[in-house]
Amino acid sequence: MHIPESLQDLADSEAVQFLKRLKTITRIFAGVFSLIVFSSLLTDGYQNKTESSQLHCVLNSNNTACSFAVGAGLLAFLSCLTFLALDAHESCIANTRFKTAFQLLDFILAILWAGIWFVGFCFLANQWQHSQPRHFLLGSSSAKAAIAFAFFSVLVWVFQAYLALQDLPNDALVPYKRSLDEGSVVLTSLSPPSAASPVSTPPTGPHGLSYASSALPPYLTTPKAPRLTMMPDN
Repeated sequence: MHIPESLQDLADSEAVQFLKRLKTITRIFAGVFSLIVFSSLLTDGYQNKTESSQLHCVLNSNNTACSFAVGAGLLAFLSCLTFLALDAHESCIANTRFKTAFQLLDFILAILWAGIWFVGFCFLANQWQHSQPRHFLLGSSSAKAAIAFAFFSVLVWVFQAYLALQDLPNDALVPYKRSLDEGSVVLTSLSPPSAASPVSTPPTGPHGLSYASSALPPYLTTPKAPRLTMMPDN
């Protein structure tokens, strides 16, 4: 393992440069927000009422709301970790089509997660508005934190989709430009001679006939039928 000798070497290392990328910072924020959403409701989201010992969701006693927030937060957190690992090995991807497909998948998932978190924020806020926090001993702060960071997740994922959309055309136009360059080379090699270039004329014979015209290719000549001749009687 290479140990940097100075702070400048540490700042110029690949790990620090990777962490300083705007896309990496956005993914880290998205993962942290998702972690806060599902961990807050997973730990304090289920409380018992003052008159019973049965656990209920603090969001209007709707277990679907807590389950949705916990499941969406866990899946979004795992998605951020996966794409962080793929971003770290992005320079090792040599196939341009696979890299373009990865960029497109990143954009589609960012749009999808932005929509999921928007629906989740509206759903959680609506359930919290109709709930009665005084029935629970604890859990009101966790519910408010989950709702707030669900809203922040919408903004982060929209910005992540914007970054993925910016990177997508740069990688998608590379094979198209390369094919155009190769096509221009082929067209240049097959282009007819210009007027300035000398044109060689085929040599002619002593009677003004061209040798090139007399030497016809075999598929242009018609085969001659055999002739029948009468042999004289001896």
